[in-house]
Amino acid sequence: MGEQRALYDWFAASAAAYPDHPALEVGSSTLTYAELAALADRLAAELLRLLEDRGSGQGRTAPHRIGLLVSRTVVAYAGYLAVQRLGATAVPLGPSFPAERNATVVRKAAVDAVLCDGGPGTDQELPAPVLRVVAADLPYAAAPTALPLPAHRPRPEDLAYILFTSGSTGAPKGVPIRHRNVNAYLAHVVPCHGTGPGARLSQTFDLTFDPSVLDLFAAWGTGATLVVPTRGELLSPVRFVNRRRITHWNSVPSVISIADRLRALKPGSMPTLRRSTFCGEPLTLRQAEAWQRAAPGSTVENSYGPTELTVTCTTHRLPRDPDLWPRPASGTVPIGTPYPGVETLLRDGELSVRGPQRFPGYLDPADNAGRFLAPDGTPYDPATPLTDAHWYRTGDRVEPLRAPGGALVHLGRLDDQVQVHGYRVELGEVEAALRAQPGITEAVVLATATPDGGTELSAAYTADPAVHPEPPHPEPLRKALGTRLPPYMIPAALTPLDALPLTANGKIDRRAVARKVGSSAADEFAAPDRSTR
Repeated sequence: MGEQRALYDWFAASAAAYPDHPALEVGSSTLTYAELAALADRLAAELLRLLEDRGSGQGRTAPHRIGLLVSRTVVAYAGYLAVQRLGATAVPLGPSFPAERNATVVRKAAVDAVLCDGGPGTDQELPAPVLRVVAADLPYAAAPTALPLPAHRPRPEDLAYILFTSGSTGAPKGVPIRHRNVNAYLAHVVPCHGTGPGARLSQTFDLTFDPSVLDLFAAWGTGATLVVPTRGELLSPVRFVNRRRITHWNSVPSVISIADRLRALKPGSMPTLRRSTFCGEPLTLRQAEAWQRAAPGSTVENSYGPTELTVTCTTHRLPRDPDLWPRPASGTVPIGTPYPGVETLLRDGELSVRGPQRFPGYLDPADNAGRFLAPDGTPYDPATPLTDAHWYRTGDRVEPLRAPGGALVHLGRLDDQVQVHGYRVELGEVEAALRAQPGITEAVVLATATPDGGTELSAAYTADPAVHPEPPHPEPLRKALGTRLPPYMIPAALTPLDALPLTANGKIDRRAVARKVGSSAADEFAAPDRSTR
């Protein structure tokens, strides 16, 4: 297994070796490793003080789990380190997510306290003590910590972070990741990235999305600089790369389509890039070719992995010469081969995985049902203990290329799960939120293609005439959904119907629904008929 390091250890080693090197750039603010370490210590001490003042410490020397209701600020990144410095578990929350959803996460994760950076969307009522720190208050961070920090060092089995993903039952699911899971991941991918002092890594992902872990610790684990773009800069990635002299890029592939639509991907337009990684969505060959032309000095790789397998578990790096690229019928770049120690099992075309990166099971054990296989590949009995030998069922259909190395190609899903802007969405959760609205009787949600190569949601719904004599207008319905769902889960199109079309078997005809909502890709993007599974 090699050296077992806790997540904070990756940063601490660089802070000791490179105290005067830049560790973090956010807007016009730049913090050295020494300054970022001091700020993290100060925030850790303030969190301890908050819990002592509120009597919430429950006799512990450190908090158990801490929520982070933060955006792209210095407080966000120093706060993440502060949580790890305390040996606690980070639970990222979304400022753009509805308050009800964040409150549900705080309760489900048994959060002791929440650190808030005072940005838009952070003034929410939450069922836990809240420490509010805004950027203007940061000069005090240079002062010595007011409380002695505990010398607690997390064990490999302790949780480093918990992320909540969309759940098919209508409620978010908690995915806990242990320190040993993330250490196994980082021990492989960080050396492969070739980062170190002088390297400058993009941080395009929010903390609620686990690829952010790669950006944070591929930078902070090697003495490199983490460079955080603003929302506006994310819409102009080429300009951001050049203005900030980015050497290592990591994002969802749809960013390529945005830049291409703006005609920004001119040949050689990103000369500083040395490595480009894409994940969260299928990377098409066309997108990869456009990006490589614009960044000829950079490698291009496609990474794959659900949150349950700790960020990513396979990668395919494309050769420099496009003539040597594999050309699967899907038109997408292969997802590659497994990382060291990661074992894969193909059963009826579905990919199952186990190994050191596999999470220990959902926060709510009830969510484990149907998501695992026994060590011998047979269905898992939820009444039996879950062990490291069990296989996690990804729900992804894959097949190996008939070529040396046998890189895996992603063929789609076996269920109604889709990726929207890189986030995982269970169509069933959105349908449940629609049906929960007063007078809505039935709802169907579909994933459809966007012009930039991404995915968006479309929905059709029916209403009870006794409640709605006229079909309810989409805009009030969309506003109501915003109180339950994060923005990326709200359908871009909402279409009222008198009745949902049915198949000959009496099931909802999702392809017919797709035609009624005006999808230009009904056959390709309509979710599979549930009656076939």
